[in-house]
Amino acid sequence: MFDQDKDQFYMAIAIKEAQNAASNDDVPVGAVIVHKDKIIARAHNQIEMLKDPTAHAEMIAITQAASFLANKWLSGCSIYATIEPCSMCAGALVLARIDNIIYGAADSKTGACGSVTNVANNEKLNHKIDIRSGILAEQCGYLLSEFFKKKRRGAPAEGGIN
Repeated sequence: MFDQDKDQFYMAIAIKEAQNAASNDDVPVGAVIVHKDKIIARAHNQIEMLKDPTAHAEMIAITQAASFLANKWLSGCSIYATIEPCSMCAGALVLARIDNIIYGAADSKTGACGSVTNVANNEKLNHKIDIRSGILAEQCGYLLSEFFKKKRRGAPAEGGIN
């Protein structure tokens, strides 16, 4: 069931995670996974820090949530991500059988939940995920645009972007 207040609450926490990524000079993407109204995983991009192209916020959060639940399936869970998951992350979320993806800003370059492609609801895959988009989209998009503006100017990113 759609609960805008709850979605905004959890997305605000994902935004704080994204700010942590920016403070580490990583692309500001954050994610939280919720199970039974409790956050069981929170993560931010660590690609630059770990020198790992798979260290997306969503991937790290999936690992944390599976560990917390002691189960490879994330049934009954929702992920809140500041940006639309890419094909790698959407594919991992399908394989984990998560129930819901709630994201902030759409990603017109790599989004795999409807923008460029729709891995999360591909008719040939065995699991479909409910998707809600646009939750605090302006704030989520602002984090990304400010980060890349600073990168183009050669300035280090800051975590205090609101």
